[in-house]
Amino acid sequence: MTEPARLDRVVVACSPLAPLPRIAARAAPAPADFAALVTAGIPVVIKGLIDDWVALAAGRHSPGRLNAYLAGLDRGTPVPVMEAPARARGRFAYRADMREFTFTKRHAPLRSTLARIEGLIGQDNVPTIAIQMLTLADALPDFVRQNPMPLLPADVGPKLWLGGAVKTQTHNDRDHGLACVIAGRRRFTLFPPDQVANLYIGPLDNPPPLSLVDPEDPDFGRFPRFRDALAAARVATLDPGDAIFIPRYWWHHVASLDPYNAMVNYWWGDAATGVESPNTIFLAALLALKQLPPGERAYWRAMFDTHVFGDPDVSAAHIPAALRGALGPMRPDEHAALRRQLTAAFRA
Repeated sequence: MTEPARLDRVVVACSPLAPLPRIAARAAPAPADFAALVTAGIPVVIKGLIDDWVALAAGRHSPGRLNAYLAGLDRGTPVPVMEAPARARGRFAYRADMREFTFTKRHAPLRSTLARIEGLIGQDNVPTIAIQMLTLADALPDFVRQNPMPLLPADVGPKLWLGGAVKTQTHNDRDHGLACVIAGRRRFTLFPPDQVANLYIGPLDNPPPLSLVDPEDPDFGRFPRFRDALAAARVATLDPGDAIFIPRYWWHHVASLDPYNAMVNYWWGDAATGVESPNTIFLAALLALKQLPPGERAYWRAMFDTHVFGDPDVSAAHIPAALRGALGPMRPDEHAALRRQLTAAFRA
């Protein structure tokens, strides 16, 4: 074992994340069994899910082999690139004032970006560069054909993430996610959705909202509630060929543990739009409810708890089923009428 590898293992072992419970792992499921896992909404590691991928074979061989494979599929589309200076130590996070991030964004040619990433491997005091969220169906369509994902519908397309030792600050997604590692190791630290108050999430108007806490070196004096978040967290380290299912809204911190890493992920499930989008309604609630007097806020909290998050068979049991309207399971005509009413109100 080389000296850097020994040092890496020591650092990982000393991390506050080391004693966390491990996310359950299983072998690759059939599509129907995977659909059941998605419905259950529980994170799971899937070992060896992409063992037959052409890209995985290239990634297991060397960074140069995977880069050559991807360059051979290139159709000239500029790719999204993020870059953080050496002083950021690979952390893609907020700057101190939370107005900007530690990284810059731009589009650049694929081949030259791959060459630059490969050229930085093993060097000290260099920037961290990564191709982030590249839509493969548009930029490298042959990749999609050569590396199929049988667990998901064909219209759920993959995105590529490739670069140096990036540490992506804790955040969540509105979609379900399936992340598949094709080169390097990645550590995923997951927090349940209800830990939002303990993660010290940054401003909503500078998306994506990120946690202010470095989970590898938390400042408990500044962020004391993060201890409770850690108590609810779980962790998994994925090797090439492994995948992890992350249910929507689960907070996750992702650390690339090797100097060169590549991953493909799939997002799906957030199909709601307009007045039926939960995020839109959340923002509307901030506008309409947050500044109300305490008594009025208490009223609306009780209304939400009773009629949105409560059991309609309890809260509306005293109303005949045919008269419950929006307080019960809505018929298609009732759903359409309420949608029209809300759409008109939003336009006012």
